[in-house]
Amino acid sequence: MKYLIGIDGGGTKTHCVLTDFDLNIIYECYGGPSNFLILGDDIVCNTLFNLIESCKTFINGSYDDIAYVVLGTTGAGRRNDAERLENSFTTFLETKNIVLNFRVESDARIALEAAFSGKPGSILIAGTGSIMFGKDASGDIHRVGGFGRYIGDEGSGYSIGKKGLIAVSKSFDGRSGHTLIADLVAEKFKISSPEILITEIYKNSFDIATVAPLVLKAAEMGDDTALKIINDETDELVLHIIAMQKKINEDSLFLAFVGGIICNENIYSKEFVEKITTRLPYVSIQQPDFPPELGAVLMAKELIIKN
Repeated sequence: MKYLIGIDGGGTKTHCVLTDFDLNIIYECYGGPSNFLILGDDIVCNTLFNLIESCKTFINGSYDDIAYVVLGTTGAGRRNDAERLENSFTTFLETKNIVLNFRVESDARIALEAAFSGKPGSILIAGTGSIMFGKDASGDIHRVGGFGRYIGDEGSGYSIGKKGLIAVSKSFDGRSGHTLIADLVAEKFKISSPEILITEIYKNSFDIATVAPLVLKAAEMGDDTALKIINDETDELVLHIIAMQKKINEDSLFLAFVGGIICNENIYSKEFVEKITTRLPYVSIQQPDFPPELGAVLMAKELIIKN
């Protein structure tokens, strides 16, 4: 019997599933993070090998029993980066006299396949960062956003947190009125002056996205500054959808959400869904069909069919 392996790699953990060709999960295991752009290829190669080895041990078989392995991971959004890890892992396996069919895709790509079981549709990812992927009726993949925290990530936790901290800095200076965001930031992070804020941001690598929940909390308490941030950032996500619909060029757009800030019920997600409902009648929001790791399995199966 031949098996497929799908791996969902993230910044904190890596989830691996072993399935048959009908997508029935036979075994699953977990490993450390797999963002190779941060950790380096060697660490990630060892993580991947240990996961695949665990699957092989479970079936009491050989590597020949594994038909294809697809990894979808953070950091593989550009094909040249994905190929770098593919080549590194292939070389790693060669030192152990192991041959495997192995492919690297982005975490967003496997999430898209999982959401619609390989059929056309779009996913909007809004967590720490933001990006949107869509698959049209011809199977072509389209992308909107994903330009990173310096020139993009609109509508994400990072962008919301950054605007929240800008509001805090203006409040400190008297360039704007007082905002509850400043009180919440002082209470949670002990940031109560311009000097402390500057030190935390520029010397202590403060995690800007961690301020986003405080902005949402301030908005729920009726803070005007926080409410404006939420309005502006949800508008940005609406623009992502409008742009994607033009690329897909279909009358209807099937959409699934990925990422805590829009998947969880909060003031932000509620306002966003309301804007979609009232402004974008051609959008149909649905829950993903499968989790991302099974999207990797779907892609593995498709690669076998193509080859």
